[in-house]
Amino acid sequence: MIEEAIDIKKILRRYGLKSTPQRIAVYSAMRELGHASADVVFQQASAKLTTLTVATVYNVLESFVQVGLLQRRMSSNNKMYMDVNTYNHCHLYCEETHTFRDYDDPELMLMIHDHFRNKRIRGFDLHRIDVQLVGKNRRVGRSK
Repeated sequence: MIEEAIDIKKILRRYGLKSTPQRIAVYSAMRELGHASADVVFQQASAKLTTLTVATVYNVLESFVQVGLLQRRMSSNNKMYMDVNTYNHCHLYCEETHTFRDYDDPELMLMIHDHFRNKRIRGFDLHRIDVQLVGKNRRVGRSK
């Protein structure tokens, strides 16, 4: 736990954020969860830091998004999820469970980025490409 807190302090410092107990608890929860809503982060983080409030979790998550430490993920149940992995990757989104999984396909991402590299979309400035594949998790043991 101590090594993890030191590691998180370094990460927060790299992003220009002060290492408060609240930020450490929230980021630690996000690292464990990967993709999570603020409510789930609160449940996990408040088990370690009992003075944490839901409002603080929302504020901390937003500050992480603002500096690029997390990215937002929108689900079909209109709930905002956060993603701890900010590298260029795709997501698999399950409509039944409202869960996200990372899906790494560098070839696909390269094709998409190459396609849009020199494209101009009238009236729109493209800042980021976000690929999300929507479906349902297949049950283990079920045939394709």
